[in-house]
Amino acid sequence: MSLVVVPTGTANIASVLAGLRRLGADPSLASSVDDVDGADRVVIPGVGSFGAAMETLDRAGLREAVRERINAGRSTLAVCVGMQLLAPVSEETDGAPGLGLVGEAVKRFPETVRVPQLGWNEVTADPSSRFLTDGWAYFANSYRFESVAPGWTAAFSDHGGEFVAAMERGEVLACQFHPELSGEWGSLVLAKWLGRAA
Repeated sequence: MSLVVVPTGTANIASVLAGLRRLGADPSLASSVDDVDGADRVVIPGVGSFGAAMETLDRAGLREAVRERINAGRSTLAVCVGMQLLAPVSEETDGAPGLGLVGEAVKRFPETVRVPQLGWNEVTADPSSRFLTDGWAYFANSYRFESVAPGWTAAFSDHGGEFVAAMERGEVLACQFHPELSGEWGSLVLAKWLGRAA
């Protein structure tokens, strides 16, 4: 199984690679469209800003390859900012177009709660979810999806109101939390997506 991680320029790539390797996977970094097109599984990590991550994808010529892959339902994991890139726009970066794969915009948490959200938070999964169960995950985010796009199965958390903690559709899993930093529960999420757990 070929597994590539897309360098988004703002990503915590080292921890993502380490989390995948702990499960026996052998990830490599994508350096071309062919890498993204030809891989069995692709990870789009992210820590940082929406606009900077999209700019890095565009500079590498990977926007359409990533977009087409997710749109086709091919095995892809998007983490944190990587999940937010599925949106058409984000309040974080005015004028920066995202991948536009879901209709929901990414919005900032309300000023009534601590921003960014840093630490552990409970995740409640839909019973029909393939990759997710209820558990506790590590988050580091100031922005989020408030609702799930049609056709996606969601898990939710709460920070100043309910928000989308993760969503999945077919072989695509998008997590606002960091599974690679979420202990045994997060490792199980990764293992299920890798096809290494029941």
